Amino acid sequence: MPSSFAETGRIVDPLNREVFSGTVHVRGGRIDRIERHATDAERVILPGFVDAHVHVESSMLTPSEFARAAVQHGTVATVSDPHEIANVLGIDGVTYMIEDGQRVPFKFNFGAPSCVPATPFETAGATLDPDDVAALLDRPAVRYLSEVMNYPGVLSGDPDMRAKIDAAQQRGLPRDGHAPGLRGADAQRYADAGICTDHECVTIDEARDKLAAGMHILIREGSAAKNFDALIPLMDEAPERLMFCTDDAHPDALLRGHIDALVRRAIDRGYDRMDVLRAACVHPVQHYGLDVGLLQEGDPADFVVADTLDALNVVRTYVDGALVAEDGATRIDRLESPVVNAFAAQPKQPGDFACPAEGDRIRVIEAEEGQLVTRVSVEAAHVVDGRAVSHPERDVLKLTVVNRYQDAEPAIGFIRGFGLERGAIASSVAHDSHNIIAVGTSDAGLCRAVNQIIEHRGGIGAVDEDDVLALPLPIAGLISDQPYDAVARRYIRLNTFAQQRLGSAMDAPFMTLSFMALLVIPQLKLSDKGLFDGGAFQFVDLFVNGG
Repeated sequence: MPSSFAETGRIVDPLNREVFSGTVHVRGGRIDRIERHATDAERVILPGFVDAHVHVESSMLTPSEFARAAVQHGTVATVSDPHEIANVLGIDGVTYMIEDGQRVPFKFNFGAPSCVPATPFETAGATLDPDDVAALLDRPAVRYLSEVMNYPGVLSGDPDMRAKIDAAQQRGLPRDGHAPGLRGADAQRYADAGICTDHECVTIDEARDKLAAGMHILIREGSAAKNFDALIPLMDEAPERLMFCTDDAHPDALLRGHIDALVRRAIDRGYDRMDVLRAACVHPVQHYGLDVGLLQEGDPADFVVADTLDALNVVRTYVDGALVAEDGATRIDRLESPVVNAFAAQPKQPGDFACPAEGDRIRVIEAEEGQLVTRVSVEAAHVVDGRAVSHPERDVLKLTVVNRYQDAEPAIGFIRGFGLERGAIASSVAHDSHNIIAVGTSDAGLCRAVNQIIEHRGGIGAVDEDDVLALPLPIAGLISDQPYDAVARRYIRLNTFAQQRLGSAMDAPFMTLSFMALLVIPQLKLSDKGLFDGGAFQFVDLFVNGG
């Protein structure tokens, strides 16, 4: 790309709520001047999109590879929480993400993970104490305190949690929230503790409570959690306090679109174009103080050229004046990334997943498509030879979490919602400690699926009586070392296998599975240490009537 160039078209300036014809002149990676004049060009020029909260690791891609995919959709920057890899590798994992992201022309803005591990009720690979968090916040590449998931700790005045929030406030850095279901006075107390945002709202009334408490709301549409439809009416109520995010998006989603897709959906529904674009482009830059251009003279040349004002299909994407995507193809070179990991689990036997019947009724996790929250029901246990087993006809399937960091006995629960008729699926992507999680119709199937993940030292996989499929994730058991399109194709194949061969009715069974160990989101979840009630924030027995 020459050091000086120009783009002519209809210039969309959401910062100043203007649309006018003209030419954007770029020199040395910055916008040198914007010339207003009449033109017949239909193409539009607008600021690049920002994902206001994303875990890059959930794409199963390295940051450098994520950038190659995202720029095709006009994304120029992310606000990225690296707590997935931090739970596996600690500060070294955060450093890995920062250094890999700095190798490509894309603006990653990483946070200091605030909750590693997310709770003391699970086994993680690392711990970040207040001193570790403060040290990360002092790094120039770290721009904010990542989502404060331990909201019970905030509300109870936990000293470590308080110290982490104070460290960010003393440095003038934003503090991200994570408080699913928090309402009313508790939401106000959470905000008053210094929390600025929330991306976990499921209902509009919950979001209204948090807006009233002074928080910014991130409208999330990821691969598992889909809250756009419920929250987008806020665009008419509080447009200046909204941003868009994906949070967790699997690689196939990045083939289809990113923040650009949410912008088009919102505009197609009749919401004000400038309000929508401000949520997608302006508000994240302002809230987090990002070094990302907003199509003003003197700004970094981070912008998008799209086909028309109505369609907004991305034609070209620029970052610091470099052409990084054109006509649906990335222009960022593919880079090899080193492999780092922490994986000590040893192969299991089917008998390791046996569940002796200690009663005739069990607590069952009720998973719901498109949501991270679960419900709980009490069901009759299906007992065979003195053991509680899966009952596919009732869609009550055995769930297991296996400690990946040391050899330990698997934890057992039961779950409804996956609809598997045969076989099993498994993953080492299991928020947030990333132990191995699997669901299946038999102990033998569970064992095969889990052992496949152990063999690859991380990945996602599916098995039935005849076939074994896997997507290895050798980098921290979370990330592939392959190109984004190859990872997406393998993921799509696995998803299709789980649906068509194994019978799952879920659109995203692997993404949903990955959240069934996330204890900080109610109601009932499973950690490597046992069944956990996220509402009461304590372990509960699997068998209701005891032994």
